[in-house]
Amino acid sequence: MGHGKLRKFAENLGFPCLLQPSAAEVLDKSAGTFAVRDHAVKGRWNDQMFSAARPIVLELGCGRGEYTIDLAQRNPSCNYLGVDIKGARLWKGAKYATEHALGNVAFLRTRIEMIEAFFAPGEISEIWLTFSDPQLHGENKRLTSPLFLERYRKFLRPGGIVHLKTDSRFLYEYSLAVVRENGLPLLAATPDLYGEVETVRRSALASVCGEDAVDALVSVQTYYERMFRDQGYRITYLAFQLDGDAPVRRPAAFDAEYWLSVEGPRHFVRQS
Repeated sequence: MGHGKLRKFAENLGFPCLLQPSAAEVLDKSAGTFAVRDHAVKGRWNDQMFSAARPIVLELGCGRGEYTIDLAQRNPSCNYLGVDIKGARLWKGAKYATEHALGNVAFLRTRIEMIEAFFAPGEISEIWLTFSDPQLHGENKRLTSPLFLERYRKFLRPGGIVHLKTDSRFLYEYSLAVVRENGLPLLAATPDLYGEVETVRRSALASVCGEDAVDALVSVQTYYERMFRDQGYRITYLAFQLDGDAPVRRPAAFDAEYWLSVEGPRHFVRQS
């Protein structure tokens, strides 16, 4: 491990906005198997990690936290929480939030598979999935799969919104198929966000979240979003409400082979 990562890990310990639970805090091995158990922060995020009680917006797979921070600075009426497993990535966002005294920003270092251990029913108002790995060959690893939507439902408030912003047409079409298969309220859907932003502005999303939220869709961009746009990939966007209590079903109408065939190669340039 390089000295740069070691330095970041050491600095992470001093950031009050960053929670880094150990595996022992969220895994129960007493029954001989690994079961997730509740963390002490569950139901107490507004008391323990933010400067005031506000609706909490969750970004899963936040990387360096630039999207979380930008949304938080634009909307001080909400608390924003970024989640990622990579401590060296979270260092940048946690450092910025600490140095700029952003009381409505926090970060959590954990695997998303354990996410239900950290939030009480109704504790989260919105979930953002920004440029998640499409997991082209592993459905249960996709962050919009029935498996993950069932997890989110345990802590998302009634009427809470899930946002998906991605360059992957495969992930977009799969997620849209899940929404339609389960009759979930669809607020907005476009395979070309920047070409159809006016359509989104006239969608149900604008009436639920306001036009400022729609404007933020195109004015707030992640590093990878800018990179993929430069490579000619269209940015897709989907927003839906995760209501109801019926088991979430896999989409019967999704043509995985076709959407795999149109998924182009990506050229990655890592952030410094």
